[in-house]
Amino acid sequence: MNTDMRRLLEGVSDGSISIDDALLKLKTKPFEDIGYAKVDMHRKLRQGTAEVIYGAGKTPEQIIGIVGTMLENGQKSILITRLAQEAAQIVGKEHPMNYYKEARCGVIGEMPAPDGAGTILVATGGTSDIPVAEEAAVTAAVLGNQVVRLYDVGVAGLHRTLAHLDEIMSASVIIAIAGMEGALASVLGGLADCPVIAVPTSVGYGASFGGLSALLSMLNSCASGVSVVNIDNGFGAGYLANMINHGSRPDRRFSTDRCHDGLQGI
Repeated sequence: MNTDMRRLLEGVSDGSISIDDALLKLKTKPFEDIGYAKVDMHRKLRQGTAEVIYGAGKTPEQIIGIVGTMLENGQKSILITRLAQEAAQIVGKEHPMNYYKEARCGVIGEMPAPDGAGTILVATGGTSDIPVAEEAAVTAAVLGNQVVRLYDVGVAGLHRTLAHLDEIMSASVIIAIAGMEGALASVLGGLADCPVIAVPTSVGYGASFGGLSALLSMLNSCASGVSVVNIDNGFGAGYLANMINHGSRPDRRFSTDRCHDGLQGI
């Protein structure tokens, strides 16, 4: 059960929220129809995480309208992914934001304090994978996680990976991002005792087929505990890592205690 719903029910139980107020909260219109978009106002109540705006393909004016609707309905932090810098400048004049150029993400509102169970490690095979990694890292941070970045540690120089065993083995979730043959996910999956989320990227020469080779390699990983998201899908990896990293909270349905017993924040 997500945090907002649990708090609402606990408030009714302890008397801090009346039944009528709770009913009003639950009856609030689940979405706001603004013509070109139906903004989901109940997503945080249903899933624990509010709606995220996918910026690509939307005009700055459309994004401004969606953001305004979210703010009017009480959303405090808004993440916009795949947001071009030019669009960010226009949106930012109406709704001040922090723009993360490499990630192509905009954040309106404050970054929340990390409240996840442990640390999310974001690792890349090469420097060319960093834009996808930054999308994952920013997503995880906006959702309330401590994030450690470990870039350019691919298998072409395995000693670079092994020089960071402490970070790898103390993470509660690892996001492994690589193009070419995508071997990094298998290497990290064989070293760590926590879930590894593999992200194939479109980085590579002709036979990499725009990330398809890395995708198939990661899907066929012989390391246990490796899952795979779509090509260049840093957002999806960051979102999933957040769900895992918050999995030991009492309002969630599963636990990842095995991965982070005694873990101290890095």
